[in-house]
Amino acid sequence: MTQDAPALIPISLLTGFLGSGKTTLLNYLVAQPELKDTLVIINEFGEIGLDHLLVAHSQDDVVVEMSSGCLCCTIRGDLKKTLKDITWRFAEGGKRKFNRVIIETTGLASPIPILHTLMTDNFIASKYRLDGVITTIDAVNGKQTLDNHIEAVQQAAVADRLLLTKSDLADAAALQDLQARLAQMNPSAGQILSQQGRVAPQKLLDAGLFKAAEKTPDVERWLNEESYAQPAHDHHGHHHGHEHHHGHKHDHHSHEDVNRHDDHIRAFCFSFDHPIEPHLFDEWLSLLVGFKGQNILRIKGIVNLAGADKPTVIHGVQHIFHPTVTLPAWPSEDRRTRIVFITKDIERATIERSFTAFMQAQAIEKEQRAQNDGKQSAAW
Repeated sequence: MTQDAPALIPISLLTGFLGSGKTTLLNYLVAQPELKDTLVIINEFGEIGLDHLLVAHSQDDVVVEMSSGCLCCTIRGDLKKTLKDITWRFAEGGKRKFNRVIIETTGLASPIPILHTLMTDNFIASKYRLDGVITTIDAVNGKQTLDNHIEAVQQAAVADRLLLTKSDLADAAALQDLQARLAQMNPSAGQILSQQGRVAPQKLLDAGLFKAAEKTPDVERWLNEESYAQPAHDHHGHHHGHEHHHGHKHDHHSHEDVNRHDDHIRAFCFSFDHPIEPHLFDEWLSLLVGFKGQNILRIKGIVNLAGADKPTVIHGVQHIFHPTVTLPAWPSEDRRTRIVFITKDIERATIERSFTAFMQAQAIEKEQRAQNDGKQSAAW
């Protein structure tokens, strides 16, 4: 299915553990002119209390228009209902008053349920697209938070942008170690250092497949497979995996080193050179997420399906997938299938074995078709 993705309203999800600086960041962002056409949806049960707002506790949503033109809305009810209502509630003369949405999530929970909501509701999928996940990390206390709270690990693992707050207060060596740890957990997420929540909005926004001002998808930037690069000798036949473990960048762990200290997070990318039969790819992916879905935090990739001259983009969180996007053309001469995984307690080898089994089935299927075609030709 092809989506007119640039016409959809981009949603940025802002997450981060308690005390990581979401309040300070939002206070800065809502005053910036770049957010003048933005609707900020604040979870009232979270930690947010914007300096610019007097948030009244009532049964209704509270909406305040900022001096910058940004709209801020606190919600008590269901996010799904809010997203369905705001397209007509925040309109004047039949014209929508916002072109972008930022959703702040509570710091005590994983953002994955909200990502599921954005991906599964047909109405939401027809109006909105996930632009990216922004996760704030306390540069001073980030290590302890990651050590003690699995929710913080999940917040970092699914991020497209990692904003390290209070970086001016952190010990330089500790900050470097934290950055290395985050890079191992989530290699493709851009890391941004911030002080007092000050960061250029353009560094946080447009993190998805499409940029708001451009109609052509930027697959290479979005997939960022180079961040998963590995030494050339570590290849596995016709498909290649790249795995990162937690630790310092100068550490060298073998795949069999079970004693390494990490966050149980594996980040890797593999590629496949030849077109893949669509039904086998669907069966493989369905089987994989059916058995391992809870531990597959994120999947994104570009896929070369047999019989299609255009690539298909996939993007999933656990067992839920965003509607697939058929791109207008390949972004380069590279026609390989490339899939990035971020998993919890699933080694690359497990996924590779399942993929290899299905690709062997594809080879057997092709051979049988060739034999059948040969018999038919001989009969004629």
